[in-house]
Amino acid sequence: MTETSETTHFGEKTVPLNEKQGLVNKVFHDVADRYDLMNDLMSGGVHRLWKDAMVSELAPPRAGARPYRVLDMAGGTGDIGERILAKSFGYAEVVVSDINSDMLRVGADRAKSWRYPGQVSFVEANAEELPFEDASFDAYTIAFGIRNVPRIQQALNEAHRVLKRGGRILVLEFSQVDVPGLDAAYKLYSDRVIPPMGKLVTGDSQPYQYFIESIRKFPDPTAFSSMVAKAGFKRVKHQSFTGNIATLFSGWKL
Repeated sequence: MTETSETTHFGEKTVPLNEKQGLVNKVFHDVADRYDLMNDLMSGGVHRLWKDAMVSELAPPRAGARPYRVLDMAGGTGDIGERILAKSFGYAEVVVSDINSDMLRVGADRAKSWRYPGQVSFVEANAEELPFEDASFDAYTIAFGIRNVPRIQQALNEAHRVLKRGGRILVLEFSQVDVPGLDAAYKLYSDRVIPPMGKLVTGDSQPYQYFIESIRKFPDPTAFSSMVAKAGFKRVKHQSFTGNIATLFSGWKL
């Protein structure tokens, strides 16, 4: 392995760039079986509305001459993939990809009870080096996963590569709250409630301490939009939800 002096952040810690992925992997191995339950508890179920809005913005077609292929990256437990299939009435084909095998295990098991289980596949892959051909997908989605990638710009470049011309990227990610009053309350809730809740539900508070810290290290919406544009996407825009707790980014490969 080539040694590197580059560093990045793992929450508030500074770590060697080539070590971050292993640390992130451990976090998600530890919480995979209760990941979606914790999302419901932490957000009061509001994350479901954000994800619904993301898939509505995607608006996958319900008919056509060929299947509409979507790569849902970092989508292990399948909640975005299931929404896309339901929205398209089974016309779409979704590849749910994740670097974490435990998250994929949870998703593949759940998919057995979906309405369109034959339209989804689960592939273990690294967002920075996708095992898919150039121009092989109509859309690329990633919800609350891009901030965990060590080389975010490289992942965005790969998203651009695997999309067909006319394809679309949608990124849903946590952001920094910018509403006076709500920002202080959200910080207090994040620091004082979420880690203890994580310990109660999963037996370990550390993964949720990392989640909070990783949100605070993520670029602001304007800076991240610039990264999406740098990858080659056009008509890049973003819209914020719930006082900027979450932001939806979109762009086109033209």
